[in-house]
Amino acid sequence: MTEAVEDAADQPNLSPTGWALLGMLSGGNELSGYDIKKWTDWVIRFFYSSPAYSQIYSELKRLEQYGLVTSRIEGSTRSRRMYKITDAGLAAVTRWTNEEPVEAPTLKHSPMLRVVFGHLTNPGRLKEVLAEHAAYADRMQREAATEARHTAEQPAWSYARLALQWSERYYAAERDLALQLIKDLDVADRIFTEAEQSGLEWPVREYWYEVERRIAAEKDRE
Repeated sequence: MTEAVEDAADQPNLSPTGWALLGMLSGGNELSGYDIKKWTDWVIRFFYSSPAYSQIYSELKRLEQYGLVTSRIEGSTRSRRMYKITDAGLAAVTRWTNEEPVEAPTLKHSPMLRVVFGHLTNPGRLKEVLAEHAAYADRMQREAATEARHTAEQPAWSYARLALQWSERYYAAERDLALQLIKDLDVADRIFTEAEQSGLEWPVREYWYEVERRIAAEKDRE
């Protein structure tokens, strides 16, 4: 096993999932991989992709190799491996939380990718896509609200509750934006159809560059 992390210079190069697992163990209690998966599905999934069991166990193995967690086998017949954070692990995740740069969120919005290429389909199909997305966001909003409500009785979960309440508001806004976009599609379709009937021509790449120069000039004036 590698030596435990002792100072900032030895900060391990963990994946975001690895840091998340350490954070979940930071309360000090022993947790199994199953316990951790339940927690990620309960809270983390609303704002960060919930890792699969295979990823959780591989990350836990890495954390143990770094000396950031320890593990033991509990039980005999139906045994399970229990993980506990070490002092080095707690120090590392505390430094990560306080000192490491926070990356900007990466948005991968499949419905909007369909909208931007709306000329390849029709408003009816786009409305179906957006209606499905609005229904998904509405479901997620209600689930986040339920999860947040059940954190109220535990002071230790006060920060988790904040994240869940944020998730509730986020998905409510996502739902409302999708519903508004459904209304806006008719206007976009009318403009595009009228131009198409008049002999629509797609902008050549030189025009893109000209627009880019205009935007850069606007930024310089700000």
